[in-house]
Amino acid sequence: MLRRMRSGALQTVDVGASVRHPIAAPEAIAVDVLGRAALAAGAPAPATIRRYARAAAGACGLRCGHLAVHLVEADRIAQLNGDHRGRRRPTDVLAFPIDGIEASRGWASGTPPPELGDVFICPQFASDLLEALVHGVLHLCGMDHERDGGEMLALQDQLLFALSRRRSRR
Repeated sequence: MLRRMRSGALQTVDVGASVRHPIAAPEAIAVDVLGRAALAAGAPAPATIRRYARAAAGACGLRCGHLAVHLVEADRIAQLNGDHRGRRRPTDVLAFPIDGIEASRGWASGTPPPELGDVFICPQFASDLLEALVHGVLHLCGMDHERDGGEMLALQDQLLFALSRRRSRR
């Protein structure tokens, strides 16, 4: 998997052997939910969005860091999709890693937590906002469903199943 570093350079990341399984949701992962105006009535609450994002990051072995979830309109995600993927059309979710999983694993107490990256979701194009969220966070963690033989999508399904069972018990 290739990811873009803060410097703009690309780095190869292999997360195959590092993936843990649900559900460890480290509270040391800060999640900002931005652009809530894009949410339709009945959408998941910001606390639910944070819980799902932390669980997905924790399942990949992340123990600390910060990530931002941006809920955006179709025109904004189409612009991002065109600028970064050459596809000038709306999509459901885009992920932009910054420091990545290695920074979280090597984090030393007393130093600033790593910046994991940004997940942009267009609720209008996401059939399931929480599924798009988990998908985007797994990409932030270096997973790539186009190259991993189904590992990412299997983990995504496990997380969504486990989290939805927890959600229904509340």
